[in-house]
Amino acid sequence: MFETICDTVPTDAGMPARVARLDILRRVLDGTIYDNLPYQFHEERNGAGEYVPLRLRRPSVRYGLSRIVVEDSVALLFSAGHFPVVECADSALARVLSDIISESRLNEVMIDAAIRGSVGSVAILLRVLKGRIFFTVLESQYLTPVWNVQAPDTLSRVTEKYKVTGADLAGQDYQNIDVSAVYWFQRTWDSEAETWCLPWLVNDPSGQPVRDDVRSVKHGLGFVPLVWIRNLPGGDGVDGACTFRAAIETNIEIDYQLSQAGRGLKYSSDPTLLIKEPATSDSEIVKGAGNALVVSEKGDAKLLEIGGTACEAVISYVRTLREFALESVHGNRASAERLTAAQSGRALELMNQGLIWLADNLRISYGDGGILALMKMVLRASQVFPLTVMGETVPPLDSGQRLTLRWPRWYPLSADDRLKEAQAIATLTNAGQLSRETAVKTIAASHSITDVAAELNAIDQDTP
Repeated sequence: MFETICDTVPTDAGMPARVARLDILRRVLDGTIYDNLPYQFHEERNGAGEYVPLRLRRPSVRYGLSRIVVEDSVALLFSAGHFPVVECADSALARVLSDIISESRLNEVMIDAAIRGSVGSVAILLRVLKGRIFFTVLESQYLTPVWNVQAPDTLSRVTEKYKVTGADLAGQDYQNIDVSAVYWFQRTWDSEAETWCLPWLVNDPSGQPVRDDVRSVKHGLGFVPLVWIRNLPGGDGVDGACTFRAAIETNIEIDYQLSQAGRGLKYSSDPTLLIKEPATSDSEIVKGAGNALVVSEKGDAKLLEIGGTACEAVISYVRTLREFALESVHGNRASAERLTAAQSGRALELMNQGLIWLADNLRISYGDGGILALMKMVLRASQVFPLTVMGETVPPLDSGQRLTLRWPRWYPLSADDRLKEAQAIATLTNAGQLSRETAVKTIAASHSITDVAAELNAIDQDTP
């Protein structure tokens, strides 16, 4: 069924094959995969009276399982209580990076990037404007990365190219544009500049990209100001594996089964009247409990109803499909109805182990390959441009510092868990097997401690 629906989505032969693949996955994520089917689900006959098969109808019920799995995993990854802390040996540098993360709203940027990148990949653009740091999420569908041959983990350039209507270009203050034509749009990032090209006609065989001197910018950073993030291990050399690909077919089956069940319930509430001839009258028959129907000795009348057993079977089938789909993509299969009492953080981790495995893999892609890469770019950019953080100009940052991420717990500890943890940490610290700094780091996330060094100084001042 998925392949049948994919055939209804228009593709552009002039674009790479990955563009069509990412477009399909994006439509699944956004819930627009059915938009190109020609008929509504209730339309059983077309204008010519011909039967419309289910594969040509848009389901009336849509269960966004793929979106749910993505948002659940991203919530465990970058929600307010799960965002990591950037650490380094220089505490002053760590505070500056923390301020940059807060001022640039990197938490929100990474949530957006992880949701968009769930189809396979995503890019994050770094810009320095009047000394301030800005991050922008770019969907990778129309981006083509090229890596350095001598350093396969380093981008050499990234090119964005897609088709756009003349009307859209005219709205962006482009001159000499035919609003009824279609143009190519292209821009390229490399280690020295962001180069824009003047749009050229798609149907012009001699058309070539020409540099747009007005919009092109020379940044001189010495590196491509883009971080390319592959979603999950797998995929090809450009895109990683999709988070929800294994559940798409089952998700489509759920949508159509629920739509059929809904149609059956509507028929049950308005049953069809069947009358066997000879009828008693040629007059119009009005259905209803208050209207008696008298038939002859050889006549008969029945209401054709759909029993509730079929609907219950569909609901049971859908629940089974949901379990299989969530299991295949490591989604959250826990049911709130089964929680009869408050659970400890460890118990919640065991109950949602599949979802934690998924988020744990995403930590590698979007943490080490995303946040740390962006912070290292910020350190290098500070050597070229003076940075302003929280309204204050900061000196060039040490780009040779080693950066790490400290992630919080998956689930908050219960009061009993915190008591046991505090007793264990106190015992290890008093026995000389754990330093005070490590002890504070261990409880930092659960007690909202962002600056470990400042917390240790406060402890020393409180100690008599």
